[in-house]
Amino acid sequence: MTVVLSPLCSLFIAVLCLPGMALATAAEGVHHLDLTGSWVGIASLIIFVLAYALVMSEEYTHMRKSKPVLLAAGLIWGIIGWIYTRHGFTHAAEIAVRHNILEYAELFLFLLVAMTYINAMEERQVFEALRVRLVCAGYSLRKLFWITGLLAFFISPVADNLTTALLMCAVVMAIGKDNAKFISLACINIVVAANAGGAFSPFGDITTLMVWQKGNIDFWTFFYLFIPAAVNWLVPAIIMNFAVPKHDPVPCALRVKMKRGAIIVMVLFLMTIITAVSFHNFLHLPPMMGMMTGLAYLKFFGFYLKQTHKNEKDSPFYDPDKARERIGDTMAFDVFRNIARAEWDTLIFFYGVILCVGGLGFIGYLGMASRTMYGSWGPATANIMVGLLSAIVDNIPVMFAVLTMHPDMSTGHWLLVTLTAGVGGSLLSIGSAAGVALMGHARGIYTFVGHLKWTPVIALGYAASIGVHFLINHRFF
Repeated sequence: MTVVLSPLCSLFIAVLCLPGMALATAAEGVHHLDLTGSWVGIASLIIFVLAYALVMSEEYTHMRKSKPVLLAAGLIWGIIGWIYTRHGFTHAAEIAVRHNILEYAELFLFLLVAMTYINAMEERQVFEALRVRLVCAGYSLRKLFWITGLLAFFISPVADNLTTALLMCAVVMAIGKDNAKFISLACINIVVAANAGGAFSPFGDITTLMVWQKGNIDFWTFFYLFIPAAVNWLVPAIIMNFAVPKHDPVPCALRVKMKRGAIIVMVLFLMTIITAVSFHNFLHLPPMMGMMTGLAYLKFFGFYLKQTHKNEKDSPFYDPDKARERIGDTMAFDVFRNIARAEWDTLIFFYGVILCVGGLGFIGYLGMASRTMYGSWGPATANIMVGLLSAIVDNIPVMFAVLTMHPDMSTGHWLLVTLTAGVGGSLLSIGSAAGVALMGHARGIYTFVGHLKWTPVIALGYAASIGVHFLINHRFF
């Protein structure tokens, strides 16, 4: 990602640096010191800004994004713990950091199961079979532009937008080949569609997941964002459609079959989602407990696949007819191999971000930002600005900051910030994980400048989606 300085970014830093009110009060038994104007607060803020600058420059430094925020989290809380201990509040920082770790643990376990299922489907060649089928279907470039966008919009609510974007990009790269204009337009369309699709589902994006787990919006209410999210994608897609080259690529005859058990793995993933929703809605338990229960489904089915694999002839479960594997299925299914292939850098990055933002919140900066944004500006303006900020800074720390502020907002405004934080990253290629990944996958073809040329059109879709949300979901405000 690239470090981009703008008036909006400067405004965000300025809000955090405003002189604050005294917070030397006790809430839930935790003593709070006003550290916003002290060297502790300023040093912590500088540490976070420097760490995030390294995160945003990952594309050029090739340093994994988890490293700087992991160090920053330790330094920030180390300073906080030291100053609180000196003032005699020996357990205040410990209680606060344990609260942040609990929030991270719920997010971590939820995502770990989701990533494991996605990896299992990838290992069973579900995505490869879809990719080859699209490549060999003989669609025109314009039709493929719409198909990949549509699939990105509807796959990302279940799978993450990064996996979805990479899958669709592989399709357009295979078909577009030397047609750089088509690949660039298709990649922009995929990024916008994937980000928009993730905005209306609790499972579609980390930010929506955090809002759902916090209980600010119930599961089914997210889907009222479907039409605004669709507008966010369709407005720029319709305009870009006229720039797509009219060309019919040569169809191919290649076929890839899914491995044995692929359909059942997809069904089990659906059952896992249903279990997580049921645990949360009916049993009032954390969604991650439902997801971990769903992991057991995959483990038991993985045991069956392993025992009936063609190489397991000594197993009492071995059946020669059922053990006929698809072409290329030479290794037995191993669920722990899929767990090991989870995006560990991303999971550790979340830890660093949550602890860093939690530390800044404990110091008092988020309270100041909340009073400025949601008190002075109002929730509508503040939430729209959150979306614009997420085009520069990753939407995860931005949304976690909003959740930590916990402004008093109506359901309509919580839906608005969920929408803007999800789709705002589409304004720039560096604004989302999908955009950054595609710049690497289609290096030299899909670029920051190429995306920037279409930013006014994407911004039109951003504004239209907000307007549609106010229009059709006015009863929630």
